[in-house]
Amino acid sequence: MGMTFLLGGVASGKSRTATALAAGTGRPVTLIVTAEARDDEMVVRIARHRAERPATWAVVEEPLALAAAIERIATPDVLIVDCLTLWVSNLLGDDATSDDEVLALAAAAAKATASRDAPTIVVSNEVGSGIVPANALARRYRDLLGRVNATFADEADTVVLMVAGRAVTLSDPMTTLEDR
Repeated sequence: MGMTFLLGGVASGKSRTATALAAGTGRPVTLIVTAEARDDEMVVRIARHRAERPATWAVVEEPLALAAAIERIATPDVLIVDCLTLWVSNLLGDDATSDDEVLALAAAAAKATASRDAPTIVVSNEVGSGIVPANALARRYRDLLGRVNATFADEADTVVLMVAGRAVTLSDPMTTLEDR
């Protein structure tokens, strides 16, 4: 059935598009959320996302063990993973998680997602297009999330960049060059 990977900046329409795509299938939907309400601002964001999705959808809250959560979702269900951005942040919250470990976890989750026999939509932020962060942790996070995003893009059937609520489908440059 395939994986659709939605990538974009903050408030670019990624989650709204994921919700619309999943609802349009007419199938049951399961949403894996990675956010944790650690402060008042996140409580508000989570509440807004809850209000934007149908109450009938199954929700799995999983901040860390993403591949295992993906593997537990029933085959007929459309799966939305929202989002890799917070998942990587959660993994880095434990200083014992190395970059190599995060990338191995990402590869396992991406393969689990791509191997599903039902539509899957994965959401992540594009954080590498801005300024170079001023501190080492922020630079590590930006670089690592970029590598995680590339891992998921490699496994995806469709990669879409969301900009101002509009979708731009991204092609694999190697495929494009081979077609010439």
